[in-house]
Amino acid sequence: MSAVSCATNPLVRYQRAMKIKVAIFEDHPDLREGLKQLIQNTPGLKCVGAWDSCDYLVIRLLQNEPHVVLMDIGLPGISGIEGVRQLKAHFPAIDVIMLTVYEDDAKILDSICAGASGYLLKKTPPAQILEAIKEIRNGGAPMTSSIARKVLAHFQHHSPNPTADYQLSEREQQVLADLVKGFSYKMIAESQFISIDTVRSHIKNIYSKLQVHSKTEAVAKALKSKLV
Repeated sequence: MSAVSCATNPLVRYQRAMKIKVAIFEDHPDLREGLKQLIQNTPGLKCVGAWDSCDYLVIRLLQNEPHVVLMDIGLPGISGIEGVRQLKAHFPAIDVIMLTVYEDDAKILDSICAGASGYLLKKTPPAQILEAIKEIRNGGAPMTSSIARKVLAHFQHHSPNPTADYQLSEREQQVLADLVKGFSYKMIAESQFISIDTVRSHIKNIYSKLQVHSKTEAVAKALKSKLV
């Protein structure tokens, strides 16, 4: 097939469109370039931008339209956590994975509350970073195991709010319970015998009722308030 026919073939255009577009915010030049090359050389992924700060974040994301953002915390100027807040305020559908050296509870929880759906340490092997990008696009909430334990421990040791009534329907409670188990959208659909689109609709309603912006926030609130 010629280069021209490849460019105009609908199937080829569709396959290209299926790539997960990833943006990187990382101030360490070697790591930033390494992540960029890792993503570019992985089938099904495309790096649409790699920057050393959150300056002009909204403009950059508007121009490049990523599906997933890898975000460092310790950036010059605007911190990665504040960057996530800005990102989620303008682009709630973009999934954010924090990729950082920080393991302290405050930064982990601040990142989750800002809207991050994943949290990985920079020492995470490249193959696991790639898997996390794919997982988060399939409805997962990837976390380094030590980070996941910290999140669960924090919310399990905080007193629940017994008066909280978020008016979740029975089906929404079931979907939320599956989210807490770490199920992807596909797994929830199979568990509840519903379509993935219906799962998305239920999760949108759950987010609205719980007043959260990410899967991780929803799970944290469910554990804290003992909703499941």
